[in-house]
Amino acid sequence: MSVDYRFIKAEPERVFDVLADGWLFASWVVGASRIRDVDEGWPQRGTDIHHSVGLWPAVLDDRTTALEWDPPRRLVLKARGWPIGAVQVTFEAKPVRGGCVVRFTEDPLGGIARFIPRFLLDAALHVRNAETLRRLAYLAEGGAGAHGKPSPQA
Repeated sequence: MSVDYRFIKAEPERVFDVLADGWLFASWVVGASRIRDVDEGWPQRGTDIHHSVGLWPAVLDDRTTALEWDPPRRLVLKARGWPIGAVQVTFEAKPVRGGCVVRFTEDPLGGIARFIPRFLLDAALHVRNAETLRRLAYLAEGGAGAHGKPSPQA
């Protein structure tokens, strides 16, 4: 399991505005190359973001499913990335002076990741997840997201 933290100079609500806007997913998720569709009601439990991963011409279509949505505290996703496998991803935000701290946990659920030594997998995930959090911070701090629109409720 990979666990990463980042201080974001924005309130948790702003971070969750970005997370609630499925069309922004490829802007902050490292590896996602495009969004094909976002289910109505995203990120309510059971809704999907239909995305592609990889670089052209090796682009694979896949999806990420919302498992838990408790804004502005917690979002749990099941992300698929064939043939790598699936991962469970959790975002948790805690307000602190001047913004919030976001905890990002990624736990592989299967696929070829189970054959990679844990220390190597965690090191690779840390690098990728630190960049994902950096991108998420830029968007939240810059005002991107679903603000001004009603946010889906838990």
